[in-house]
Amino acid sequence: MLQVNLNNPMEIQIVGMNALKEALGPVGAVRFIRQYNPGYGDYTSERQAEPDVDPDETIAKIHEFKQKKQQGLL
Repeated sequence: MLQVNLNNPMEIQIVGMNALKEALGPVGAVRFIRQYNPGYGDYTSERQAEPDVDPDETIAKIHEFKQKKQQGLL
């Protein structure tokens, strides 16, 4: 068995994360950890509060920005 200093929180975290990655793989370890950190806020209401964005308008703004940058106006 691995010797772990149980008085050192950082060592416990490192050894624990390595054990999770070894047992579950990187993706499985992240999914396991996310079960204990559900996040915050109300995604649905926050998403609905965002204005609808026209992709063509966004792309046009990006091209405009690039042109101004190339011309030294930014």
